[in-house]
Amino acid sequence: MTIDEIQDEIIEEFTALDDWMDRYQLLIDLGGESPALDASEKTEQNLIDGCQSRVWLSCRSNADGTLALAAESDALIVKGIVSLLVRVFDGQRPEDILRTDLRFIRATGLEEHLSPTRANGLLAMVRQVRACALAHSQKPAGTRP
Repeated sequence: MTIDEIQDEIIEEFTALDDWMDRYQLLIDLGGESPALDASEKTEQNLIDGCQSRVWLSCRSNADGTLALAAESDALIVKGIVSLLVRVFDGQRPEDILRTDLRFIRATGLEEHLSPTRANGLLAMVRQVRACALAHSQKPAGTRP
């Protein structure tokens, strides 16, 4: 699926819920369902600066040049948020990631309904994904930055 198709799915899932408490519950559920990050990936290098909760993002290049992303947080809502980013960007080409408008953040209401600290954390997560994509867009497939 393309990044836009995945964003459309996320928008549909969130907008199907009228109440923001239900949307928060969806984030919690997503965080609870998200697979745990391997302990070897929970390194200082993968820890995202700018998040109040601890958030790790693992990023590597697949043989076909797409990115393999995995993430975890010690807070369920934040883990749900980062799982959305992983869902959108995992398996995508770095060039596509770099030119994507993350419209699902606005369209789902996340932008306006997250607390300031979580909103700042979300921006930090997006910056980290884009930095990873930039690093891998300049490297051969199958390598780490």
